[in-house]
Amino acid sequence: MSQEYHVTSLVVHADPKALQQVEANICALMGADIHAVTPEGKLVVTLEGSSQRAILDNVEAINALSGVLSASLIYHQVAPLEQENEERL
Repeated sequence: MSQEYHVTSLVVHADPKALQQVEANICALMGADIHAVTPEGKLVVTLEGSSQRAILDNVEAINALSGVLSASLIYHQVAPLEQENEERL
C-alpha cells in the first residue's frame, strides 16, 4: 500500500459566544490549521493527514465540538506521498 497525502478544507460555523473555545479545540487537532475567522463565527480550516480515515476522524471531531453548528467540506485532494515530496522540492 502506497503512502498518501490528504488535504481537506472546511468552512466551520460556530456559535460566536463559543468561538474562542472552538478555535482552541480545532488548533489542538493533529494536522488542523485555521486560516480565517469572522466575528460571526465562521472559520476556514484545513486538515492534513496520511489517510482518508485520519481526515474523517478530524471532521467528526470538529462536528462533535461544543459550539460548532456545522462543518461543510469544501475541498479534498489526495496524492501519493512521493509526488507531494517532489512538488515541495
